[in-house]
Amino acid sequence: MRETDIQAALRILRREVSQWQEPVVDVVAKESSDPFRILIACVLSLRTKDQTTAEASRRLFSLASDPSNMLRLSRRRIERAIYPVGFYRTKAKQIHEICRRLLTEYDGRVPDSLEELLTLKGVGRKTANLVVTVGFGKPGICVDTHVHRISNRWGYVKTKTPEDTEQALRRKLPRRYWITFNDLLVPFGQNLCQPVSPYCSRCKLVKYCDQVGVTTSR
Repeated sequence: MRETDIQAALRILRREVSQWQEPVVDVVAKESSDPFRILIACVLSLRTKDQTTAEASRRLFSLASDPSNMLRLSRRRIERAIYPVGFYRTKAKQIHEICRRLLTEYDGRVPDSLEELLTLKGVGRKTANLVVTVGFGKPGICVDTHVHRISNRWGYVKTKTPEDTEQALRRKLPRRYWITFNDLLVPFGQNLCQPVSPYCSRCKLVKYCDQVGVTTSR
């Protein structure tokens, strides 16, 4: 994909994305712009399907929606609320530790910088970037498996890891697309540009795509 093609590709995706289910963090953000809810939803979403994450988030936030009240819940009660998200016991422990740090070091508020967010237990670059962009509306590029795969499949970047992809996109992707890039590519990757045998015959971006690594398509 040539650098000039990215604008056309993302324009098309903006039109197409409405037919697919929104990423769960966007759904949480629409229900509440609270960075704390977005942070916890991001933690719950790791290795968990969106529908499961959405339901678990609603159950948990009905019990507690701020660090102070969340910390009053026992880990066992958090586990019961978020089950069956992946690694629910580990995530319950992480949620407790995150809330403790927020209360002792940040006066109960979620920090708005990538560097500080990365010091929180269970928060990686994907989650930190999502909180910064969705929770605070600040520039950032969230790279998950879909963004990493598709950016390379398009031939827009040539990288080995999501972390490398983030840095490559920060250098190359026009800043005005940073916040929305994940919102567009995640549903696209879940529904059309799938890891194995993507639906290239139905894709309106195929003329811009280098189809790097695609050996079988539908």
